[in-house]
Amino acid sequence: MGARRPLATIIAPALAALLAAGPAAGWDRREAQGAALARTHCARCHAVGRTGPSPLRAAPPFRDLHARYPVEELAEALAEGIRTGHPGMPEFRFDPDQAEDLIRYLKSLER
Repeated sequence: MGARRPLATIIAPALAALLAAGPAAGWDRREAQGAALARTHCARCHAVGRTGPSPLRAAPPFRDLHARYPVEELAEALAEGIRTGHPGMPEFRFDPDQAEDLIRYLKSLER
């Protein structure tokens, strides 16, 4: 019969791996939720991915927004109801968590 390993030597590495993956996994989930929001609410006019043109020529691709201004500054506008100077853009209002998810996704496009 083989030597038995203490339970702590089995659990500790697994727990360490889970803790190390936790923030990254949370970030990926929130980023994915932001991508889903972008596809659902914005892709009709904007290119929301890393490549391709915007369906509406005047709508800037999301991957270029960070070059125009800090995307973090969109949080309040997204939560209070984003409006623009052109009549074709519908007003969107996201709850604060959704706004944060969308911003995390926009920031991921900077990479």
